[in-house]
Amino acid sequence: MIPAHPTSVLFVCLGNICRSPLAEGVFRQKIQEAGLGDQFLLDSAGLGAWHVGHQPDGRTISVARAHGTDISDLRARRIAVEDFYAFDLILAMDRDNLRDIRAMQPRDGTAEVALYLEYCGLEQMKRSYEVPDPYYGGADAFEDVYHLVDQASDILLQKLR
Repeated sequence: MIPAHPTSVLFVCLGNICRSPLAEGVFRQKIQEAGLGDQFLLDSAGLGAWHVGHQPDGRTISVARAHGTDISDLRARRIAVEDFYAFDLILAMDRDNLRDIRAMQPRDGTAEVALYLEYCGLEQMKRSYEVPDPYYGGADAFEDVYHLVDQASDILLQKLR
């Protein structure tokens, strides 16, 4: 049975080329594997406009592909005011993202806005529920982000089922 209104989730990071497209792609893979693709509407966005229209960072595409997820078709976009009405849930990758998202959130916006790992109840050691930005790191940083997002996606799926 197809739900009347699929659950819509927007993943947000700074530039929409590392963390948020990876989170979108991994979660999309999880819902497809669970046979729930028609029950969710997913997207990702960034706070800045630097990368609008571009593919995710090549390192992000590589780490996703290494784990069986293809995100090469995704294109960066900037979060918009309309997103606060179009999505049920907007998940920020870190506290700075969360602060900036909340600053632009309209008073009558209907989306729930939360910190991704905190929403999933997944504290990452001393990072206090933040998905670290791997942009200036090496391959290990992207691999670490993949594993965090993978674990959070399992929890998010259970929570939203």
